Amino acid sequence: MVEKGNLEVATFGGGCFWCLEAVFEQLEGVRSVVSGYAGGTVPNPSYEQVCTGTTGHAEVVQITFDPEKMGYRELLEIFFTIHDPTTLNRQGGDVGTQYRSVIFYHTPKQQVVAKELIEKLGASGIWENPIITAVEKHQGFYPAEEYHQEYYRRNRERPYCQAVITPKLAKLRQKYLNKLKGV
Repeated sequence: MVEKGNLEVATFGGGCFWCLEAVFEQLEGVRSVVSGYAGGTVPNPSYEQVCTGTTGHAEVVQITFDPEKMGYRELLEIFFTIHDPTTLNRQGGDVGTQYRSVIFYHTPKQQVVAKELIEKLGASGIWENPIITAVEKHQGFYPAEEYHQEYYRRNRERPYCQAVITPKLAKLRQKYLNKLKGV
């Protein structure tokens, strides 16, 4: 599934999908964000299976967006702002292959844009260490269990949300205020 009418789809993994979902659902032009799993070998894995690190899946979000309001490159720029693309199989305290930094491209154009941006960002010296974000062909997406969907919206008071997600949202508002819905 690449396009829905004039809509497009992007799939990113950059740590816990709760964090990514909370960020991307705030953006103008984003129609939906679904937390799920991609990049593994087991069909329709459960959260418990993915957490073992043996299925090969990453926690990802699948974003359906209107490219006339929010471009793919803009989504990628935000993706690289809200997670650390230089750490292998981890984001903060979340450790394991399921938390790897990965872009699953849906079209050859998405692949080119992702690789060009990674090269540009890598040359910029923004990070002390090299970007290790993988760029892989999208081979399938499995939505996560219902209790993972809209997690931040329903659980803002939880310690993980307060300590990890809320600061990411503050960073998003600080840097991309003009790209948020309703602003």
